[in-house]
Amino acid sequence: MAGLNHYKPLRLIANDAEDLSILSASLQDAVAKVGDFSFLPEERRFAFVANRFLWEVAGKRSLGLFGRVRSGIHFDDVLSVKHYHLRTDAKEAVVDLLAIGFEQGEDGTGAVMLNFAGGGAIRLDVESINAQMSDISAPWRTRSKPKHEE
Repeated sequence: MAGLNHYKPLRLIANDAEDLSILSASLQDAVAKVGDFSFLPEERRFAFVANRFLWEVAGKRSLGLFGRVRSGIHFDDVLSVKHYHLRTDAKEAVVDLLAIGFEQGEDGTGAVMLNFAGGGAIRLDVESINAQMSDISAPWRTRSKPKHEE
């Protein structure tokens, strides 16, 4: 696609809190439907797909446009999942991912927090940080860049 030719698909792996902060920055302002989140307890995996804003090309003024790409994300070694202020029955509801954080527990365990605009969150109790993200579509143009209050 003209203008988005500077885009290169991302594939990230997170194995510690520092890696997770990079994953969080890459997924800031990703949008997804509530129905696109799934916990697979037998596999100890939490997975979702989201439309990721292409922050890595948004700063290139020569492009003159913004873009998004579909990304697949999964966390392994997940022991349990809790939802806060999210209606899991509203499968078509759209949520805006603001950040992914980590609350350290004992012996490498902890909680991965997916924090959404409006105060919703998903907590993943994990044995360890073990996450992957891969872009899975071609990029498409968007009209605007997400804005944040200072």
